[in-house]
Amino acid sequence: MSRRIRLLDLRPLRGSRPFRDLWIGTSASQLGAQITTVAVLAQVWELTGSPVGTGAIGLAVGVPMMVFGLVGGALADAVDRRAVVRATTVGQLLVAAGLCAQAATDNRNVLVLFALVALSSTCSGLGAAARRTFPVRLLPADQVAAGIALSNVSFQAAMLVGPALAGVIIAHWGFSAAYAAQAGAVALAVLSLLRLPAMRPEGAGGGDEARSRRRPERGGWRILRTKPTLWGSLATDLSATLLAMPIALFPLVNEVRFDGDPQTLGLFLTAVAVGGITAGLFSGTVTRWHRAGAVQLTAAGVWGLALAGFGLAAPLWLVFGCLAVAGAADTVSVITRGALVQLETPDAYRGRVSSAEHVIGVAGPELGNFRGGLLASVTSAPFALVTGGLSAALAVAVVAAANKPLRAYRTPSAEASPDGVPDQAVPAATSP
Repeated sequence: MSRRIRLLDLRPLRGSRPFRDLWIGTSASQLGAQITTVAVLAQVWELTGSPVGTGAIGLAVGVPMMVFGLVGGALADAVDRRAVVRATTVGQLLVAAGLCAQAATDNRNVLVLFALVALSSTCSGLGAAARRTFPVRLLPADQVAAGIALSNVSFQAAMLVGPALAGVIIAHWGFSAAYAAQAGAVALAVLSLLRLPAMRPEGAGGGDEARSRRRPERGGWRILRTKPTLWGSLATDLSATLLAMPIALFPLVNEVRFDGDPQTLGLFLTAVAVGGITAGLFSGTVTRWHRAGAVQLTAAGVWGLALAGFGLAAPLWLVFGCLAVAGAADTVSVITRGALVQLETPDAYRGRVSSAEHVIGVAGPELGNFRGGLLASVTSAPFALVTGGLSAALAVAVVAAANKPLRAYRTPSAEASPDGVPDQAVPAATSP
């Protein structure tokens, strides 16, 4: 295989119309979600004028996402996953209309806003696991990582464009216009789902798999314990985010080193996004590497070391450089982990395993931010960042040393079974 640098791999968009439709709709909904995030934050601040109020947004989003994410995983292994995603996306559209209505009628009750945010998060959590299984069902095995990379790039682009666009919309037309923009984006996402094929879980007959679906929690978690590649990949991600999440420390670092300049604070987040989208644009190289486990472990280690460097950096250019490297490493880790988890999981269990991946992806960063803020409150932001980053790199090294199957894992080749699910992704024994 050629070792030259390759740009973003566009084969999934060129070769699969269903995936192309899904990508367009998902990209639109991600942009709408970023607009809504800013609008909710600004409206809650206007209604409460309290950091406790804005902090409560995290509870309204995070708790339903984690609880219903697990429920959604079991649901995705019991019924047609396309139907689950369609229903939950329609639910999000209705909530977006509700957000628009409460803003247009000048709602002054913050609890109404929190309730609508929680409903939206519930719909997102219920559909998240089913949605994560789509690329492996729509694409050949050797293009799954490329499909996930394309989705990640659209997410990073939404992070760059969405908040700025939200600011313009809110300044000129108010909160109701921002929520209306989200409703339009979600409506496009609903339309993108119409031409998707049915995606019932494989192994829908009798036997162990059917019995496992009647015990969804046991079946889903047991396969994580018995497949080293799966628990190792998720443990790697949890180690990186739980021990070295920097977002909560950005305001303190900015205050101590850069006099609290709000423009600098915004650039911290921009630097992470720039690194992420740059890695995504050149991800054609990464997605063609077959050593996905080794790539994820390396990227997670680089993430920790880059954030330790951020804790030590004084010049602004070095601060931005460390954050950009961390963003790029995170993107590479997300792409490789996503492909590995989907390809290594038998289809009958993909919903539950995807829900576990989703919950770790939600809970790890939130708990990591809390850990970092708590440690910084009794020490300092640089100490919390450096010790957290080095601890994350060390934890990833321990996972790598203890998990040879993850280190040696190779992405399956393009050969697939007639139903489009890679034969290599399904082990001989499918009753964990």
